[in-house]
Amino acid sequence: MRVREILERLLKGEIDLDSAERMIRAAQVLEVGEIARIDINREVRAGIPEIILAEGKSPDDVIMLARAVVEKRGRVIISRASRELFDAIRGEFPPSEFVLSSNERARVVVVKSKDFRVQKLGRKIGIITAGTSDIPVAEEARVLLEELGCDTVTAYDVGIAGVHRVFPVLKRMLEEDVDAIIVVAGMEGALPSLVASLVDVPVIGVPTSSGYGYGGKGKAALMAMLQTCVPGLVVVNIDNGIGAAAFAYLISKRIADVLRRR
Repeated sequence: MRVREILERLLKGEIDLDSAERMIRAAQVLEVGEIARIDINREVRAGIPEIILAEGKSPDDVIMLARAVVEKRGRVIISRASRELFDAIRGEFPPSEFVLSSNERARVVVVKSKDFRVQKLGRKIGIITAGTSDIPVAEEARVLLEELGCDTVTAYDVGIAGVHRVFPVLKRMLEEDVDAIIVVAGMEGALPSLVASLVDVPVIGVPTSSGYGYGGKGKAALMAMLQTCVPGLVVVNIDNGIGAAAFAYLISKRIADVLRRR
């Protein structure tokens, strides 16, 4: 039972305060078989929904978890999905009952009940990649942001190898009044520092595992971003598009909440 339903029953006098408190506590965690304890009300408590990481799980386990979350919350977001999992999910969630959207480049699948509606936040986040190899991580961030109700302004393949490409992109994003900019870069990871030196909005650096040789697999990019001398840049872990999107969303959500209370 959702927290809102519990509160509605309390208001109607169907349950007392102690019963409502017990039910809300019980609703915080959903146990699925013997494989997982899903934080079903994370979105209510922390603003970000439970996201199922498919990596390391069998398709059967992911589908079992996905069904449980959709039943309780009306939507499930699955990250790092394999091609095998994409095919399995399509077979398990028929379009007559569910809305299924998948982004194979981002390796993200979203399953929703027919009546689920995304609550639009009315805010925008910018997403930039240095190269085309960084696009899958940027797309992971974009899918999550749009599922959380944010609009996105994207610009891909504008890295410092052709630094003139960056300036019109930043001009457009500032004109569209983005709340934050996610900058995804591999190799030497210099683009986030450059962007943070040019704008007055928070910048979130995402190192990617593109790159090779000494400092390859994202290590050089991560170190470069962490060692930036530019204020206003925060950094998430290698390939962590989900983490970057979550942080950017919380910035936008806070702004939207403050504006709504005025």
